[in-house]
Amino acid sequence: MDAKTGKVLYSADANGRRYPASLTKMMTLYLTFEALAKGKISRNSPVVFSAHASAEAPTKLGVKPGDSVTVETAILSIVTKSANDSATALGEMLGGNEPTFARMMTAKARALGMTGTVFRNANGLPDPGQFTTARDMATLGIALREHFPQYYGYFSQRSFLYGRQRINGHNRLLGRIKGVDGIKTGYTRASGFNLVSSVADGNRRIVGVVMGGTSGGSRDNQMATLINTYLPRASTRGGGDLVAKASGNNPITALAKVLLPKHDAPTPDDKPMVEDDAVASNDDPTTADATDATDEQTTAAVEETAPVVKTRKVKTVIVSAPQIATAQVVAAYAEPTPAAVDPVNTASVPSGWAIQVASSPKQSEAQAFLDKTTKQAPKVLADASGFTVAFDKDGVTYYRARFGGFGSKTAAWKACTALKKKNIECYAVQQ
Repeated sequence: MDAKTGKVLYSADANGRRYPASLTKMMTLYLTFEALAKGKISRNSPVVFSAHASAEAPTKLGVKPGDSVTVETAILSIVTKSANDSATALGEMLGGNEPTFARMMTAKARALGMTGTVFRNANGLPDPGQFTTARDMATLGIALREHFPQYYGYFSQRSFLYGRQRINGHNRLLGRIKGVDGIKTGYTRASGFNLVSSVADGNRRIVGVVMGGTSGGSRDNQMATLINTYLPRASTRGGGDLVAKASGNNPITALAKVLLPKHDAPTPDDKPMVEDDAVASNDDPTTADATDATDEQTTAAVEETAPVVKTRKVKTVIVSAPQIATAQVVAAYAEPTPAAVDPVNTASVPSGWAIQVASSPKQSEAQAFLDKTTKQAPKVLADASGFTVAFDKDGVTYYRARFGGFGSKTAAWKACTALKKKNIECYAVQQ
């Protein structure tokens, strides 16, 4: 995408729903920069790490509960090490708690025109209800430079000193490709290898997004090819507002806060039984995956059927892997139903019909029920894949335990009937 005009130079599945992984931290930093610009915090303000922040999965800075770092140190740890604990601590500092901060993130996304994005946490650790699009990430990349040029230089930081330790960054295009000045890498097993790059060369500026790479190297090479191909085609002149301007009285922001639904979409009417209400719990969801654990590694958990999409003659410096859900831009102000994905085992959403066997306020309990059911009925579920789905009810997040991969309603009902003979309750639902 031309960062000066907003023109799309190349695209492939740019509106397909993807998991952002650590690209999520771009929005965490956007809101941090906004707070700095408004004088609500300073670079030297202490960021206290709660027990929840300190317990986040690696990679992280490793700050103990109750200890603190400065805002600037937290920023540097995010842009280099992609520290999950620092992102959560910043989110709790700015929002009071992480769920509130996630709603702030989603509202800001709507204000910037990012209509296909929903945030659930500050760091990008796996959550089936957190997703974005390559086009939205390009918009956010442009917004970071456009709205906060005074802080944008942080993204070009390749390393920093934390005490006596030098922490190196994950973005290996910095220093490799002329003009690359940030922005962010990302990786989980479910997302594949993601990258947003900003490039400035002379009077030309572009932002590119690659999502779903099968390895860090292939993703970086894909980005390098796109930069070399499309940077010369970018405009040398500016023109027009590209994204919503960062103003405190933006009516879109206020509307988004009011109109974003807080509850799960209704279930189909033709289910054989009603799901029991779950009991509220304050337990945190599990974080079985780490994001940006190491950006050079390859992973067998990324499906072999999800390679980087080959370039084709369409229109953005935006490339992404096979879609997580049907390619569809989410209507503005509408929060879509969370994607049905087990963030550990698969890079795609089971389509067609599924059967639901349990619901729990703990993701770990929902997953345990899937494992137990698989052991109880291995033949019935031989061709099915288990996954969990997050949904909100009365302000509490619950997790549905489902098996997908049924080609028809009849097949799903037949499986349910077989499970009921083993005293396992279930109902069929269309994905």
